[in-house]
Amino acid sequence: MKEYEKTGILSLKDLILPSEKQLEKGVAISECVQEIPCNPCVDSCPVKAISMKNINAIPIVDYDKCIGCGKCISVCPGLAIFVVKTKEDKALISLPYEFLPIPNVGDKVKALDRKGKAVDTAVVKKVIKKGKTMTITIEVKKNLAMTVRNIRVE
Repeated sequence: MKEYEKTGILSLKDLILPSEKQLEKGVAISECVQEIPCNPCVDSCPVKAISMKNINAIPIVDYDKCIGCGKCISVCPGLAIFVVKTKEDKALISLPYEFLPIPNVGDKVKALDRKGKAVDTAVVKKVIKKGKTMTITIEVKKNLAMTVRNIRVE
């Protein structure tokens, strides 16, 4: 049994990660580890950068093809896809969000890790409301690009 199956919390070693160069252009990162029949991320990708060996396989992102558009974020029922783009000492993280209150552009929010622990303060850069799942883009310190995976509005 894998550690995340006991704790419910993924670690970076459980994921297929992009290179630093790929992060600089901005790419989708799938944190889906469940082998279940689900493929809206595959269907939503305009450049066919997300694939699955079969309907029950986990999605694989081809980081060389991915354009970081984020169309896959809000269609994932597991809230398991993020877009990360790094630049100099900052990172932009686009993440799925289904809570209230809805943050506004410019708001400062708590940046949370995979355990739900606040690790820093982030600034909301973009809010896309589409259906029940919004896509919120936040700016954090670059060293937190692969750590922050949610926010808390206070």
